[in-house]
Amino acid sequence: MSAVTAEPVIDCTWPWQGFPIRYQKAGTTGAPMLLIHGFGASSDHWRKNLPVLAETNQVYAIDLIGFGKSVKPSPGDPIAYTFETWGQLVVDFCRDVIGAPACLVGNSIGCIVALQAAVMEPEQVRAIAMLDCSLRLLHDRKRSTLPWYRGAPTPLFQALLGIRPLGHFFFSRLARPNFIRNVLKQAYGRKAAVTDELVNLLIEPSKDEGAADVFLAFVRYSQGPIAEDLLPQLQCPALFIWGDADPWEPVELGRAYASYPTVEDFIVLDGIGHCPQDEAPELVNPLLRDWAAKH
Repeated sequence: MSAVTAEPVIDCTWPWQGFPIRYQKAGTTGAPMLLIHGFGASSDHWRKNLPVLAETNQVYAIDLIGFGKSVKPSPGDPIAYTFETWGQLVVDFCRDVIGAPACLVGNSIGCIVALQAAVMEPEQVRAIAMLDCSLRLLHDRKRSTLPWYRGAPTPLFQALLGIRPLGHFFFSRLARPNFIRNVLKQAYGRKAAVTDELVNLLIEPSKDEGAADVFLAFVRYSQGPIAEDLLPQLQCPALFIWGDADPWEPVELGRAYASYPTVEDFIVLDGIGHCPQDEAPELVNPLLRDWAAKH
């Protein structure tokens, strides 16, 4: 599937509740697919998937509010950075921009966003594919399952980040190319996929006004839904794809999701880490294409 023959990708802006939201689209035929990125990423994290999937499908990728090139309003009224907010954004996008029910594809927290959207308005979602779904292990209801040295310090750390000058100083230490590169090399099974291009794609949005406050709001967010809450309510079929070298979301814990009635398949990718769509697009794209055709 050469990029030479791939469909062109168009960059767009959509006004949502008065806020400019960036999205990308490609393809004119086939069932619509909406790609939803993970924490700290953007629609550019699907740059290896959009043009290829568009050969057979109408494909969209969105920058969730607070991320990428979308606007980053201060947390609070009217925007709370929660899965309910992002879920509403997704269902409104399906209705107002796509104009038809879509197959949702998420990575990491993007999977929880997709699940939330499907539960909120089932008629807008055909099916969901989840790539290394966030287990939300630091959630208030899950911390007790972690070793004490991982779970116990979390509330104190979150409280310290709530002190704005400390939080912004912490963010400034993280938003540096070398730090981002090292984090990615930890998360990726295929280290060669951690390129300067990828690092720059993640660094650039961190320079935007409001980026630090959005980051800190989510780091301190240990409430809201987890996959175990949403999967029992899901009315559409689901597919899980999981890299077995993911150090953040262990596949051994993720396998439990395969037991839910709406889950059709749980596919494990050998040697792949947290972001299969970017590490191994030659494996992920055919899986997503076949899954979309099925639904």
